[in-house]
Amino acid sequence: MPFHRYARDTTSPTSGWSRRWPDAVLDRAPIWASVDLRDGNQALADPMDMRRKQRMFDLLVATGFKDIEVGYPAASAHDFDFVRELATKDGIPDDVTVSVFTPARPELIERTFDAIRGADRAVVHLCHATACLWREVVFGMSPREVLRMAVDGAQHLVRLAEREPHTDIRFEYSPETFNVTEPELALEIANRVAEVVEATSDRPLVLNLPTTVETHSPHVFADQVEWMHRNLDRRDAIILSVHPHNDRGTAVASAELAVLAGADRVEGTLFGNGERTGNVCLVTLALNLFSSGVDPRLELSDIDAVRAIVEDCNRLPVHPRHPYAGDLVYTAFSGTHQDAIAKGLAALAEQAEREGRDVGDLPWQVPYLPIDPKDVGRDYQAIIRVNGQSGKGGIAYVLKAGWGVDLPTELRRDFAAVVQSAADALRRELEPPEIWRLLLETYCLDDSPALPAADGGGDGAAILARLAAEHGVGFTPPRFTGSAASGGPMTCLVAAETGGRTVWGLGRAATAADAAHRSARSALLRAGMHEGDQ
Repeated sequence: MPFHRYARDTTSPTSGWSRRWPDAVLDRAPIWASVDLRDGNQALADPMDMRRKQRMFDLLVATGFKDIEVGYPAASAHDFDFVRELATKDGIPDDVTVSVFTPARPELIERTFDAIRGADRAVVHLCHATACLWREVVFGMSPREVLRMAVDGAQHLVRLAEREPHTDIRFEYSPETFNVTEPELALEIANRVAEVVEATSDRPLVLNLPTTVETHSPHVFADQVEWMHRNLDRRDAIILSVHPHNDRGTAVASAELAVLAGADRVEGTLFGNGERTGNVCLVTLALNLFSSGVDPRLELSDIDAVRAIVEDCNRLPVHPRHPYAGDLVYTAFSGTHQDAIAKGLAALAEQAEREGRDVGDLPWQVPYLPIDPKDVGRDYQAIIRVNGQSGKGGIAYVLKAGWGVDLPTELRRDFAAVVQSAADALRRELEPPEIWRLLLETYCLDDSPALPAADGGGDGAAILARLAAEHGVGFTPPRFTGSAASGGPMTCLVAAETGGRTVWGLGRAATAADAAHRSARSALLRAGMHEGDQ
């Protein structure tokens, strides 16, 4: 492969400084800023119509976003109309600030201001590329001309804002392609824009630093962000924001390290939709904090409902392995994983019972599960699923979770071979009801009438002793599992010891004695020793 074509210069900050961000700790959530309705929407093959835009906006508000970029009004009639709808029909909650995106062209800036006219408050987001490749190939401009573009655009923002005295208009500036712009130039432009808009601590400028196309490892971006953070002229008058893209697959890492490096705010989308490989996923970032014991300041306790709305609005599926939200992320097929998860869940349940507490109040410590699926609205039913890769622990978990039947260790090994053989033959996953049916078909062979009342008392020990004597076998003590409290039958498991073999049988009945009787007869049938009723 022609790897030599991709050697890159690292646009690192000037020498003479040492990074501090590796010693920082992520102990708080940043300001979350959604760009689903702008950056996400412009990346869709089928951009959102008004219904889908409104549904996405309502979801973002309900999830807890206070900064929402609602469109690029100069780009399309749909975007313009949606912004007008929000601005003129009191569609923006009092605690939410919307922003609108515009390139640094006068006619597009003016169209953007037309869209927000009548809103109580809004942020106008000015953006243009600053990196060498874009300057020379796209714009044909020198660094000084790009600086002039930024200043002229910012001045135009200020002039138009002064004409809207009834709207509280603030500003955001993005040096697009920041991550491949010379740091000194990016700093100079940012300082000049902050000066033009007269940014103060009471009316700060949002300075947004994008990895427009991700080209370097996350630590390089963190260095760039920290250098800006430490060298900006009006740092106390700036909300330092980052906008990572995922071209290298490391947008989440870039965002987390950028926050360590001094960023106050992160722009991204729900589940990472965006140009090329997408924007940073804000769901992943928020739940990474949550899984570390930090309040994410977003409401994601019903992750499936959030995902369903996003999939409807974007008309794109969320990958089944997407962190925290995919269909399979809390599911184990591997036998070793299943066994560890089942034991972890059992240990938590035992601890809760000992301490008289709810499992939900205990610190979460379960192998292979970084968070409790119930905390994001999932249940435990699909944590362990069974195919030819699965082991005895996972199969036993499915039976206990679904039917309350706790298989003894010896029977788990025996039944695992049965299940794996069936899964391999079918070449697919087995659903829990199929596993249950397979258990009954394999071990529950006795369907004789119930014992007479005179013979049906006690726990069945006398019946087992009689059958053992009649057939010359030994029976293990009956093991009762599950519960008949819900009105269902009682389940008993018994093994017949004969000829050096252990043969298991299962019986289900309304009484313990009848269940024991049926389990013993099932074991005898499986051993080929039962002839007629005894």
